[in-house]
Amino acid sequence: MTETRDDTSVVIIGAGVAGLTLGSFLLRNGVDCFVLEKHPRAYVEKRQRAGTIDTFGVRLFRDWGLEEVLEGDPIPHSEGGFYIDGQAMPIDVDEGDNESLYCPQQVLVRNLTEVFLREGGDLRYEAADVALENIAQGRPVVRYRDADGAARVIDCDFVAGCDGFHGVSRRSIPASALTEYSYEYGYSWLSVLAATETRPSGMAIHERGLAGMIPRGPAGSRIYLQCAVDDTPEQWPDERIWSELEARFGTRPSHGEILSKQIVPLRSVVFDPMSYGNLYLLGDAAHIVPPMSAKGIHLALHDTEVFARAVIRHAAEGDSSLLESYSQTCLPHIWNYQAFATWITDTMHNAGFTGFEGEFKRQIARAELQRQFASESANKLFSELTAGTN
Repeated sequence: MTETRDDTSVVIIGAGVAGLTLGSFLLRNGVDCFVLEKHPRAYVEKRQRAGTIDTFGVRLFRDWGLEEVLEGDPIPHSEGGFYIDGQAMPIDVDEGDNESLYCPQQVLVRNLTEVFLREGGDLRYEAADVALENIAQGRPVVRYRDADGAARVIDCDFVAGCDGFHGVSRRSIPASALTEYSYEYGYSWLSVLAATETRPSGMAIHERGLAGMIPRGPAGSRIYLQCAVDDTPEQWPDERIWSELEARFGTRPSHGEILSKQIVPLRSVVFDPMSYGNLYLLGDAAHIVPPMSAKGIHLALHDTEVFARAVIRHAAEGDSSLLESYSQTCLPHIWNYQAFATWITDTMHNAGFTGFEGEFKRQIARAELQRQFASESANKLFSELTAGTN
């Protein structure tokens, strides 16, 4: 079969937040790139995932001239609160210049897609059987089949793996070339998408386990319920979900049709290094944080900016020093937020549920939590990390 061959500077694998943001950054700075996505466009733009854009992310889009991608259904991050043992807890967290907001990820991806295509970006959906060759040295070759089944080949200078934890990018790196650091939490979340307004909004600490109800648009909510690691969705019929949510928040939640439910194992993972030859890993392809921290998009965008600046400098000046130091630049920042993610995850879960680590850890966690709002210094650090400015 005859192959169609193209040539570009960067092939981006994955049309999620990291991939599309990187594509726009490069395109606006004169660097050619193609974006390959294995799913159809309709699927990608409807895919429901977490959508916290912290202050770092908001300012990054503004600084790169992409502020318009945050338009649509954003909800100020300040909405919501804490509930402890069924009682609403007024918490005066120092918001300062916090510009964080909830922007449903499908809205952000849709907006990024529209901007990228409007400005002439090359975005190829339904790219099947993607294979990366010659990544260790020289110019990489990316092979795939297009939506019509035709064989396509792209020669490029660099490959950006933005295709998530289970994508082909990291799997293309020899296992011996990567060190995996991981931590498994002793509990999971039941993650529920419901067609209902978000009332109450926030997180609940309760002896029955943690609960969360987070906006996903004006008529959509993401519900989280702490559960055992071996639970299955079948053990959580709709009636149980609503009753547990009410018990943990101490108030009746708004109800609506439950659209989906799944068990989400909580884990932290970091791969080191984040590059191999001319293949670079960004976002979830390189690291995972538990959803409690709301730092997945933050870390993906940080990787994206670091890599974009490195490629732009290489293209403009022939200087590869930023590319060579990509991992060393990203990893300290990642570990800083892994530390925050582990702390907030364990603190919030241990503060309510005694079945995992016992009453001593429960009291320690509650003391930790109270310190954040009684100590100005602790409050300041907590606020900076929450806003992504630390």
